[in-house]
Amino acid sequence: MFFEKNRSDSKEKIIEAILCDKYNNYYRLAYSYTYSEADAADIVQEGAYKAIKYSDSLKNSQYAESWIYRIMLNEIYRFLGKRKEIPTEDEMMPQQGKEDQYENIDLKRALDNMDYKDKAVIELRYFEDMTLEEIARALEENLSTVKSRLYRGLRKLRLEMEDESYGKK
Repeated sequence: MFFEKNRSDSKEKIIEAILCDKYNNYYRLAYSYTYSEADAADIVQEGAYKAIKYSDSLKNSQYAESWIYRIMLNEIYRFLGKRKEIPTEDEMMPQQGKEDQYENIDLKRALDNMDYKDKAVIELRYFEDMTLEEIARALEENLSTVKSRLYRGLRKLRLEMEDESYGKK
């Protein structure tokens, strides 16, 4: 009995350390879906709470980071499902003086037009530097599914970006 409690505390400490270390990553991910600082902070706070609360359900501490990303993505999707209004173009633009994670507004718009699962794979791979295996664990999908989502998403992104650039000429 004592051993199980001690093991649970150990997982909780690991999760707390990851949450502290990766807070900005989780916040950026949430913000890329909500375009609201307050909503992104609420999502991360709720995700952190759930990660700590359910830390004993983590089977392997080695995958804690992917597990937390899964929780954060679930919170993002839950929030988006509850939200009735779509952000306006003004809300989507970065505020004056704020550094945008996307240096290219066209890229941001192209990503916003994508399916949320394809968008998640691209953001986790290229903005969070996760490996395909980590993404598969975080999304609870097969590695081959993640690879095909990445390929399909990048192809859609490329086409969208080409359409955007043609519209400007």
